[in-house]
Amino acid sequence: MQRKTVLVTGGTGYIGSHTIINLYEHGYLPISIDNGMNSDISSLSKIEDIIGVRIKHYNIDLQDLTKTETIFKEQKIDAIIHFAALKAVGESVEKPFLYFRNNLNSLLNVQECAQKYGVKAFIFSSSCTVYGEVKSSPVDEYTELQPAESPYGRTKQMGEEIIEDCIKKSDMKAVLLRYFNPAGAHLSAKIGESPINTAQNLVPVITETAIGNRPCMKVFGNDYDTRDGTCVRDYIHIMDLAEAHTLALDFALYRQQNQVEVFNLGSGSGYTVLEAINAFETVNNVKLSYEISARRPGDVVAIYSSYEKAKNQLYWQPKYGIKEIMQSAWEWEKNRNLTK
Repeated sequence: MQRKTVLVTGGTGYIGSHTIINLYEHGYLPISIDNGMNSDISSLSKIEDIIGVRIKHYNIDLQDLTKTETIFKEQKIDAIIHFAALKAVGESVEKPFLYFRNNLNSLLNVQECAQKYGVKAFIFSSSCTVYGEVKSSPVDEYTELQPAESPYGRTKQMGEEIIEDCIKKSDMKAVLLRYFNPAGAHLSAKIGESPINTAQNLVPVITETAIGNRPCMKVFGNDYDTRDGTCVRDYIHIMDLAEAHTLALDFALYRQQNQVEVFNLGSGSGYTVLEAINAFETVNNVKLSYEISARRPGDVVAIYSSYEKAKNQLYWQPKYGIKEIMQSAWEWEKNRNLTK
């Protein structure tokens, strides 16, 4: 049986690279596109080490409609998983024009090409930031969206609306995946989170501090209304998240009835920043150097998920917890420093 071709935008990035592996292992043929703005093409070699196949890759900026369309002219694309976007909350506050231009223009171009060339399924990398400052957790897909706390979050809100408006007259099915905080690494320790620009997410900041690449990490605020005064987040293992994208694709191609469906992807529980630090220290027997700093603009106080809808309709639930996240992240950090 011929594999269905899946275009993975942002394919050399953190989530994209792990998802490419999962797609291939489940019978799909992924094709990667990435402009390398915040990822490294070397991830393709690491993917090849794991699956034994070199994935076709295009180095194209999706803000360029003409170049984007060349892919659709060359390849028969059955489905798209759209990861390509800038994603740092704090940076988006400092550089809102960059975020709106990059995240929305790329989405519009990919959507336009997808419809023009008859793509059947579109999986969108959304985010829990679309919920804004929620009144309580866990949040489910019916939780009312609040104003976004950052330009990044607003691009995800707008991205969802763009998709819903643009596909109404097409035969395409879309799945909007609102995931929480991806973390950890492939269990082989051959790939993991490795941003070219300064890491913003908590777990790579923890591991970079532990390995000695940062003298000290900052905890942004300890006066929030939480268990210990630090922000609460829901951490989901990258391998669980990759699996969810494959299952969402199966759903969109073969079982989905509504044109657009929304799913939360998270662990169903929340950890404070200090609890996450403690989990890393305990699991890996490593002491971290950190200091309390001022609150960071754009941060939501506390949010974690209900994933019941994904469990019931996608047949998905997380296999790994905070222990496995911190173990795999640390093994990856040690491995990537050996190969630098």
